[in-house]
Amino acid sequence: MNSEELLEKALDMEDLTPEEGLFLYNSAPTEELIFTADTLRKKLHPSGEVGWIIDRNVNLTNVCFSQCSFCNFCRKKTSDDAYVTTMDEYRVKIDELYSLGGDQLLLQGGMNPELGLKFYTDLFSSLKKEYPALKLHALGPPEVVYLSKKEGLSYRKVLKSLIASGLDSLPGAGAEILSDRVRKVLSPAKATTGEWLGVMEEAHRLNLPTSATMMMGHIETREERIMHLIYLRDLQKERPEGNYGFITFIPWPFQDKETTLFVKSGVTNSINAMEYIRIIAISRIILNNIPNIQASILTVGRETGMLSLHSGANDIGSVMIEENVVSAAGATYRFDAKDMQSIIREAGFIPRRRNQKYETVN
Repeated sequence: MNSEELLEKALDMEDLTPEEGLFLYNSAPTEELIFTADTLRKKLHPSGEVGWIIDRNVNLTNVCFSQCSFCNFCRKKTSDDAYVTTMDEYRVKIDELYSLGGDQLLLQGGMNPELGLKFYTDLFSSLKKEYPALKLHALGPPEVVYLSKKEGLSYRKVLKSLIASGLDSLPGAGAEILSDRVRKVLSPAKATTGEWLGVMEEAHRLNLPTSATMMMGHIETREERIMHLIYLRDLQKERPEGNYGFITFIPWPFQDKETTLFVKSGVTNSINAMEYIRIIAISRIILNNIPNIQASILTVGRETGMLSLHSGANDIGSVMIEENVVSAAGATYRFDAKDMQSIIREAGFIPRRRNQKYETVN
């Protein structure tokens, strides 16, 4: 294979095979990956604008049966600090969100075995009744798979019930690495690769806006990272014409602080700043049908985030008024609205506040 020819192929928006993607990832000089990815970013987003959003991450519950080895957040139902967020607590958090100019809740948490579909539909309906303008970016494929099995319903029926009660978009949570070899080690009780993709396929058919993520830098191979991207690109091809599908892709490095994966197996995050840039670039090169790439400044920080914007990314995500999951494993970066705009301007771009559909918000 020849890197120059493959990069030209990518610039022509042609699909790379898994073998070609891996060859570039392993062999192409970083500067060539950056140049190609940045050129593709300019093709897709010629305005020079970079997106950011104000939302709040609220955890529905910290009780989870999955007990993933990379997660410090989850608790057993018998734990002294186990909780399910109350409606009064939501009101306080939403009022603060509104006071800071945001209108979206990212609702995630554990898969609590005591909470069924009715809990979520009642909650979503109640939130929308009290706050009609509130946007709910909530749950993820693992929760849909869990609810499907618990209730004996298809993914489609679960999703339709959630949408009817107020779900506006579905996060790409729980993807980690779309490899069952990896998932059997990290999260054996969570959705399989096929189940995760199956939920997203149904969400795309229902025209529910979705995102996709990747958590890397633990036990996965480079081949598995590339296949993760290929799975996402190929699924995106299957969405009905005109439907949202995957709006954005967000890769972030494993946060290892005091996790079971670190304590018991000695696995530490292997992603340094330059490796993260290569991942951003190869993601932009392979994911030619997913319009946006978001840099995870929550986990990589300001400087790497800015460099990402010259390496294929066109978004830096949320101010994250509240975040408790990756923070519990060591993510320490925090930025307010002023910081987000400053980062974008310092990198040489124009800040564009947006919503979850990547529509401009004034």
